[in-house]
Amino acid sequence: MRELELLAPARTADIGIAAIDCGADAVYIAGPEFGARQAAGNSFEDIERLCSYAHRFGARIFAALNTIIYDSETDRACEAMAGLQEAGTDAIIIQDLGLSPAAVYLADAARDIRIPLHASTQCAIRTPERAAFLEKLGFSRLILERELSLEQIRQIRDTVSCELEFFVHGALCVCYSGQCYISEQIAGRSANRGACIQACRSLYNLKDSEGKTLVSGKPLLSLKDYNLKDRLEDLAESGISSFKIEGRLKSMSYVRNVVREYSMALDRLVEKHPGKYARSSFGKARGGFVPQPGKTFNRGYTDLFIDGKRGQWASGDAATSMGEPVGRVRILSPDKTRIRIIPDRKDLVLNNGDGLCFVTGRQEVAGFRADVCTNLDIRCKPVPELFDGAMIYRNIDTAFEKELETDKPVRTLQVAINISESSEAGRPELEITAVSEDGRTCRLTAGSGSEMARDRENMARTLTAQLSKTTGHYSFQVENISAGELPFMPVSAVNSLRREIAGKLDEEPCRARPLYKAAFRPETLSSRGEQAGTISYKDNIANRRAAGLMEKLGASSIEPAYELTHRPDAELMRTRYCIKYQFGKCPRHHGHGWTGKLFLENNGRRFPLRFDCENCEMAVMAPSS
Repeated sequence: MRELELLAPARTADIGIAAIDCGADAVYIAGPEFGARQAAGNSFEDIERLCSYAHRFGARIFAALNTIIYDSETDRACEAMAGLQEAGTDAIIIQDLGLSPAAVYLADAARDIRIPLHASTQCAIRTPERAAFLEKLGFSRLILERELSLEQIRQIRDTVSCELEFFVHGALCVCYSGQCYISEQIAGRSANRGACIQACRSLYNLKDSEGKTLVSGKPLLSLKDYNLKDRLEDLAESGISSFKIEGRLKSMSYVRNVVREYSMALDRLVEKHPGKYARSSFGKARGGFVPQPGKTFNRGYTDLFIDGKRGQWASGDAATSMGEPVGRVRILSPDKTRIRIIPDRKDLVLNNGDGLCFVTGRQEVAGFRADVCTNLDIRCKPVPELFDGAMIYRNIDTAFEKELETDKPVRTLQVAINISESSEAGRPELEITAVSEDGRTCRLTAGSGSEMARDRENMARTLTAQLSKTTGHYSFQVENISAGELPFMPVSAVNSLRREIAGKLDEEPCRARPLYKAAFRPETLSSRGEQAGTISYKDNIANRRAAGLMEKLGASSIEPAYELTHRPDAELMRTRYCIKYQFGKCPRHHGHGWTGKLFLENNGRRFPLRFDCENCEMAVMAPSS
């Protein structure tokens, strides 16, 4: 039976706990530093608190330590790895090969790292060869590029034996992961160091070699968000075991909503194939809000290249979330503080404080708050660019946000209780066996010395009703009460018995399913040729430890990471997305279109575009290229 894991993001420990409650099997979160989102760091104490909560359900916590590391930082990074291990994390996500299992083996100071190490998507894993190389370095799991097709995933699965993880929901980088240098080039803020300025969401002009503007003021590198909820079975069949939701900067309400939606979808998949798949953690989230992913932040959805086909992937006029369309506007006052929505559906309800937006005549997105709503009439602050007939979208539904906060699912572990009766000196007593779904067993005796119940059936009903309740994170169910006399026990005593069972189960930790850990073989280091030839800046070698590892593996020359060299002719990003295709101007696919040189222009900067038509890829080059 294969275990399937829903992996949720967490900016904070509290968001991670919310994700577990909503059905996540695992959570990834950054420690105090070296995470690929500088704004999402957490103390070791918070990591430990999250781990303690997750481990109640056999859920796992993965720590993201996935930036490239400079020489002055390697000792501190190893200390951070040790601190994360001590805090109880189950694996660490790594980008820098100087912290890989092979490098850890070579560095005596880091040999105390005993937990699995996962290769971050920042390692640019999109070929079987790259996957095989990283597996030989000892990584237990590979987090694959988002731009892969099912067929490419299957090829990687056939090549390696370690776990494979794949993003299924959330924001998409237009560039191949780990090889985007445009933020560093523009602002000196490296995406590989957790400081991306999200240049792909900026507005650009597209110009030809003669300076003619072909497209003006559009987010030409901004993609829609990923949504593969309906493709989980295809991914599982292709060899994916971990389904990852993007969003370590996202809000708690976003994480709750999306995790609940995907957890329910994964449950349906497991139920569809009994004996074939199982969730990797224990317990189940029950009750609470009904998820509605369309009501949380999204730029529109795409399944990208999963079927090996191109499509319209760009987010369009906006690089932000427009939300759900609600109707067109009619302006009721000259100062545009009173408006009415002409709805596009009969069940539309507006709420005080809803966030609304529209596209202005200048093709920019403008937003405003619905301060007071009376049916479909709205009072708001002046909205100067609003015009009659504008399509209005709701990107914040305050009623739904409140529901997410107040009507939360409850996650519990199932415990089966069986009761048998025995008698001592003519007085009946109960022998109780409780077995949790993860296999822990507790046995105890109750009712000793009590009088026999005069109404056995009523006593049996009381035992069943009071023991089949929830206590803490356990949901109890009485499966059987054997025939025979029962001692009389008041309701308070039965409730106390249930709490005693929960306490005894807590004495033994949840029996989590074993996490795969690769067995690194030192002979790999003497197997020259694994990285023969020149190591380019795209390999992100930023410290002597990583360079030494590459030398051990036979590299003839090593070019340092872009952040250290700022190579003037560098590819700032390479992407499967193509502007020519997006606008129907690809000579290869459309039979006509743009054939000369093209440039992206932003704030006086001019970025040449190169088109690798053989591989159907586009590259954004450094301005001096």
